[in-house]
Amino acid sequence: MAVTRRQFMKVSAAGLAASSVGALGFVDAGEALAAGARPYRLEKATETRNACPYCAVACGVLIYSTADGTSKDAKPKVVHIEGDPDHPVNRGTLCPRGAASLGYLHSANRLQYPMHRKPGTDKFERVSWDFALDRIAQLMKEDRDKNFIAKNRDGVTVNRWLSTGFFGGSSLSNEAGWLTYKFVRSTGILALEDQARI
Repeated sequence: MAVTRRQFMKVSAAGLAASSVGALGFVDAGEALAAGARPYRLEKATETRNACPYCAVACGVLIYSTADGTSKDAKPKVVHIEGDPDHPVNRGTLCPRGAASLGYLHSANRLQYPMHRKPGTDKFERVSWDFALDRIAQLMKEDRDKNFIAKNRDGVTVNRWLSTGFFGGSSLSNEAGWLTYKFVRSTGILALEDQARI
């Protein structure tokens, strides 16, 4: 049986069209789409708004956490951090350090509780927050009592404490910054610096 050129082109075009429809996924496209759809991975996570702790910009971040396990007392674990699109500072964008926040959050080297190195030793040991705050307050009081300057050489009241400085973070609200400033100045500390100026 002889095949004409026209018949060959018709059969070839029909075969190409049929194989293209299958290759492009038009056959059972609905079922394939349904099978390939996966649930959104943050769908059951708890969303919390916060500020990035890295610098003075204080970009808004969204922190997503899920509970470890199925019990009610399971401890939540942070699974994702991204920029907050509703935040007026960064509008959802983050710098490379802020975008990598999840890495340092789960880092084995991250300090998670107060540590204390006793005099004469080279090792730090874990202590409670009560011990750490009491120790800081005690050392501040001792140093202030020893080095506080109430009056200068001319007898003018100055109320200065020059042997201690204070370095504040800047990812705070205006109110928290104002309270920090008032506390530090009320002790007589003059060496007050803030992360926002560094």
